[in-house]
Amino acid sequence: MERRLWMLLIGLTILLSGGPAWAQGSLEQRLNSWPDWSLPAPLPRPSNRDDLIYPDWFTGLWQVESVDLDAPDDPPLLHQARFQADRRGRLIGDRSFNAMAIGRALLGEQLLGVEEDPDSANRQVARLKGDLYLETTVTGRRQESTSANTFLADELVLQILHAPGPPRLSRIETLSRYKRCGEDICAEQWQGRYASPGESLRDQAIAQHHYQLRFTPLPESAPSI
Repeated sequence: MERRLWMLLIGLTILLSGGPAWAQGSLEQRLNSWPDWSLPAPLPRPSNRDDLIYPDWFTGLWQVESVDLDAPDDPPLLHQARFQADRRGRLIGDRSFNAMAIGRALLGEQLLGVEEDPDSANRQVARLKGDLYLETTVTGRRQESTSANTFLADELVLQILHAPGPPRLSRIETLSRYKRCGEDICAEQWQGRYASPGESLRDQAIAQHHYQLRFTPLPESAPSI
């Protein structure tokens, strides 16, 4: 259960998603420094209305296969993901749907539901059996399109696992690079986990993960989670 909860912490940051500006190509620079990541990462803090905006080629419903490259013998994680236009016409991830899909793939019926914060596009709460709930807040974000067929996004989130006893805090940065692969989307993700704020004098990543993903389009009538 402990490992699955940790995987849920990771999974919820994968499809979720003011400071000094970075120059063009700064996310590639951040990637080149992997795995020697540390904080602060100069990611602008999003406002409550800001969300991660995806290219048009993400539109629709997808079957996602995710492989942990650090544990290649583990079976891939399979789930669905959906991207759709918001009221402002921007293409965004359906965070509740995507979080439920990942959570159910990892935890089954242990995940009771996912709630959106009506006042913020960047806060989400996942409720679990056993009087547990996981609060996720995006605290930094940047995105870049290096070409018509390549898209990069970097998000830093604060996650708080509320359980009997003191809450458990962690900060997770996920840098994703997406490329069109014919009708599919191929992706790689690099992730660093940091100690809770104030726990360490050096904000060096204490754990790293590297994933490979493939998005295969599904008809909108396909069964959901």
